[in-house]
Amino acid sequence: MKNLALLSAIVLATTFGLVFGTMPAASALSWNWNYSGIGIAANGTFTTNDTPNDLGFYLISGITGTRNGETITGLQAPGTPIPGNEPFDGDNLISINTQQLTGNGFGYSTSGGNYSSPYFASFLPTPGYLEVFSAPPITSGFENLGLEDSELPISFSATIITRP
Repeated sequence: MKNLALLSAIVLATTFGLVFGTMPAASALSWNWNYSGIGIAANGTFTTNDTPNDLGFYLISGITGTRNGETITGLQAPGTPIPGNEPFDGDNLISINTQQLTGNGFGYSTSGGNYSSPYFASFLPTPGYLEVFSAPPITSGFENLGLEDSELPISFSATIITRP
C-alpha cells in the first residue's frame, strides 16, 4: 500500500509540474557578432545566458565562427587569458549597450592554432576596441609578443538574434 501511495504522489507531482509549469526551462540567447580591422575579419555567433548581470552584461557560454578564414574551435574559459597574453584574463561578457565588451573581453582559439582576444580599451586617449592576437610559437606573457603577434584596433559589433 505504501508503494502505491508513493507512486500516486510522484505521478501527481509530475503532472502538476508539467501542467502548471513549475519546472523552469533553461534559456539562452543567440547573438551575431563581427569585428574587423586592418588585416582582420572575424564573425560568427555567441550563445549567452538570457539574463544580464547588474551592469547589463550577459555571460558568453559558446562561440562559433571564423577569423581570417580559420574556424573558431573554442571559447577561452572566463578568468583565464589566451596563451601569450598572460596575465590578462578574459571575462566572456557581452552587452547590448554602446560599450559591448569589458576591458577583459573574451578569448578564443582557431583551427590554425592561433588565439584572439577582443576587448574594450578604456585606457586609450579615445577609448575603443582592440584585439590581441597570438600565434605559434607562443611565448608566455604579453611582454614577450613575437613578430607573429599583434594588438590592433578593431570595430566590434554584436546583436541578439533570438530571445527566449
